[in-house]
Amino acid sequence: MFNSAQITSNLHAEVWCHLRLKRPISYFVEHILFIYVSLLQLMIANERDHVMMQISITLVYNIFPRLAFIRAMSFRCQRDSYMQTLNTRVVSCEPSKNGESECYEAVLEDTILFPEGGGQADDRGKINGVDVLRVTRRGSKAVHLVKSPLQVDSEAVVELDWRRRFDHMQQHTGQHLITAIADKEFGFKTKSWHLSIGVDSKCYVELGTASLSKEQLDRIEEVCNANIRKGIPVVPHWYSIQDPKLEAVRCRGLPDDFEGQEVRVVEIEGIDINTCCGTHVSNLNHLQCIKLVSAEAKKGGSTLLYYLSGDRVRSYLESTIANERAITKLLSAGADDHVAFVGRLVKERAHLATVVDNQLKELAQLLAFQHLHSNDPVDPVATIHRNEGDNMFMNLLAKELTPKGVMVMVTVGGNRGAGQFLLAGEEAAVATLGPQVAALLEGKGGGRKGVYQGKAAALERREEVYTLIRDFKK
Repeated sequence: MFNSAQITSNLHAEVWCHLRLKRPISYFVEHILFIYVSLLQLMIANERDHVMMQISITLVYNIFPRLAFIRAMSFRCQRDSYMQTLNTRVVSCEPSKNGESECYEAVLEDTILFPEGGGQADDRGKINGVDVLRVTRRGSKAVHLVKSPLQVDSEAVVELDWRRRFDHMQQHTGQHLITAIADKEFGFKTKSWHLSIGVDSKCYVELGTASLSKEQLDRIEEVCNANIRKGIPVVPHWYSIQDPKLEAVRCRGLPDDFEGQEVRVVEIEGIDINTCCGTHVSNLNHLQCIKLVSAEAKKGGSTLLYYLSGDRVRSYLESTIANERAITKLLSAGADDHVAFVGRLVKERAHLATVVDNQLKELAQLLAFQHLHSNDPVDPVATIHRNEGDNMFMNLLAKELTPKGVMVMVTVGGNRGAGQFLLAGEEAAVATLGPQVAALLEGKGGGRKGVYQGKAAALERREEVYTLIRDFKK
């Protein structure tokens, strides 16, 4: 139940919200009446004239039936996404767990912390200075997971992590705008969307098209930003579930645990109207801009369109500029020359890789020749280690020596620590020795047909492996 100070504070907030967000007068009147009902209920609780006040409440609900739904089925964050502090009361607080950690589930009379839903992640903040770990929805209730218990029926001051919330608002409204423009311009329907967490990450919209051309991407981005510059309002509405207007509303279905007789709808005036429970900016100009980053084809004939909206565009630009400066310093070349310079480096690297491969082949042949001609009779076990080498090098050695009846044990990498190994020879012997070699080198491997190879973590134990193999061959 609200106290008089809370009601006065909320009344001031409603007036300011209406003036600041320029919402329709009907929206403003509904919420003033909502506070009026709260005042009547407070007076009833203080043992004033119960009968007359309850009649007044009933009349208000009969004349404005949507108020009963708004009171029961919407949170303060859905009525005013910009509110950053709220005075309310604790309804319940029960012990719970967040993973392995002990915590408490707190339910408040109202909340400005959005519970996860509609593809949007939940908010973070504090209640009476206690950190909120998560916020989930359970039916019509928002359940706050907090580190410490809250006293039931006590006053609760809720503080919002505004930076996280406003970022989510920008990305969510950006998704609505991209979805609407992709549909209107090209008929591409949205199948899903993903809100990534963190200002440095990209969100995506999954569109029902197998591909997107550069021209289509440019057009969607151009129209989105043109609408942002127009400063178009974004307004939430509540419609009766039987209202024929809902037939014109874009909807991908209501939650399985949906309760009530009215549906919340978010409208970008003249562009899009969509069922949605999430928090949004009040005007498209609060998005600042939208940048479509890339399009990725997905199995099943859809495309993931990655985008950035609002402050994430600025963050991405700052990161890109920092990378450009670092690359300029490394290459000693201006930004305009980066592509050409890196292109030359890639060609040079490819040439050097070919040279190295040829040299490793020649080295493998030389080492095999030395082993076969240095001793008479030929040593039946060849143990070779090289700091430089790769899988091709090891297999070339095996190819040169095993046909001569030589068991090959070759390792590449440093003298200690991680590297690679290969054991090759008679199939039965390799099948027996391979797992033992892997165990000694503290690695893993596998193989077939006389070859066993893998990764090692302890190349310093090579001598133990050599002893194992020679003892086996005796």
